[in-house]
Amino acid sequence: MKLKREITLFHAVLYGIGIIVGAGIYALIGPAAGMAGNSVWMSFLFAAIIASFTGLSYCELSSMFPKASAEYIYVKKASGLRFFAFITGWLVIFTGIISVAAVSLGFAGYMKGFIDYPLAKIGITLIALLSFINYKGIRESSRANAFLVLVTVLGLIFVIFLGVPNFGKVNYLEMPLGLTGVLSAAALIFFAYIGFEDIANIAEETRKPRRNVSRAIIISLLISTVLYILVSISAVSLADWKDLGESNAPLALAVSNAMGSKAFTVLSFIALFATSGTVLVILVATSRMVYGISRDRTLPKVLSSVNRETKTPAIAVFTVMAFSMVFVLIENITTVAHLTSLMALTTFATVNISLILLRYKMPKMRREFHVPLNIGKFPIVSFLGLLLCIFMVFQFEAKLLILGLWTLLAGIAAYFIFMRKIIE
Repeated sequence: MKLKREITLFHAVLYGIGIIVGAGIYALIGPAAGMAGNSVWMSFLFAAIIASFTGLSYCELSSMFPKASAEYIYVKKASGLRFFAFITGWLVIFTGIISVAAVSLGFAGYMKGFIDYPLAKIGITLIALLSFINYKGIRESSRANAFLVLVTVLGLIFVIFLGVPNFGKVNYLEMPLGLTGVLSAAALIFFAYIGFEDIANIAEETRKPRRNVSRAIIISLLISTVLYILVSISAVSLADWKDLGESNAPLALAVSNAMGSKAFTVLSFIALFATSGTVLVILVATSRMVYGISRDRTLPKVLSSVNRETKTPAIAVFTVMAFSMVFVLIENITTVAHLTSLMALTTFATVNISLILLRYKMPKMRREFHVPLNIGKFPIVSFLGLLLCIFMVFQFEAKLLILGLWTLLAGIAAYFIFMRKIIE
């Protein structure tokens, strides 16, 4: 049974904005400002450049292979080996699961302003509710997301509106920790851009996917980048970067400096919509990746079953829900977000390599979109994206790199376990 095509270009763009603009700006701008100071906008810009280079690779690849398990398919076609494809898919699934946990903790941080309840319990409750919406159908998910995105963007525009009169009141080149602090913040902030790639994973539920997926990636990245830079400048114009770094609700703190405690409450409420919208979209995209890999018989077959009534991969939906709930128990959004960024950068590196290889392996295959700036068949932009991903990986602490290595080893073990059962 196939998935149902319900998503238009407009809804695909909203999906992209919804997954990009969430915890990254509403929660992580605080710790990022603590590292980069008033130059935090530079961290957002640098992270955007890295994301854009890889985003263009996704655009071309999605126009070639509009499939649900996007990265898995790209690597499999490029390498010809199911093993490398599975490891890439494993990293994407793992990234999605811990992203859900990170954003749910961002939601919980703002919710604490309204109810005195443990962060983990708030996050787990949110994941359960949104997983049910994901199960009910892609139409219900896209409609809910459209509403949440609208509220999210209006909240950011509100912050920008308050900040504009204060532009120029601080030194926007101030770097308390130097360029190292800006790059460290960019490594963290990169989490804020993760999500554009998940548009590729809803290709089988998108109308005219060869054209609309690439357009949605570009449009959502552009809109999100402009919003991020303007909001980051507004935030440090309204509040001291040190105070932002110590706050659990940094944007709410910024607007309260301009309009008082009522503004703090209003923006905290808006942040709940922003973070919940991001969680919903990640849940949808990650469950589709699980579905796609299972359909290719590399994960247990039961994960590719589609509910006859809702036309959604129900088992995959609730499996992603369960594992996401486990990572919420960490209760440290900075650690979880750093780990998410590390996994995503590793995946993005493989995607850029895949496009380079496919330019030579399948030069005549239909492409609705071509990455610009090439030397012959060689895509310079994708190569730069690869180098930047590798560079950013080494901006993380050693303990996170070790944890990332253990995740990779777990994926290798899982591959041989699953494949042995399939062969038997």
